[in-house]
Amino acid sequence: MTILTVTAKGQITLRKEVLQHLGIQAGSKINVQKLPNGKIEIEAEKLKGKISDVFGMLKREGQRPASLEEMNEAIAAGWAGQL
Repeated sequence: MTILTVTAKGQITLRKEVLQHLGIQAGSKINVQKLPNGKIEIEAEKLKGKISDVFGMLKREGQRPASLEEMNEAIAAGWAGQL
């Protein structure tokens, strides 16, 4: 069992091992549900979204997209230690 201390502002800090157990990292959100008898349930919020949400995230204004051939050349140069 882990004992937590409530601050004067009514806040608590969850210990690192508790966060790791829940799979929570910096920036994650958690859901807290109030249960009967003064208990609560805490769980990591499930990620929502679609894979298509990441499309275009590397696009830079004024820069043309690299062709497949250019990407393959860059990969080959990287493997050859030329970059």
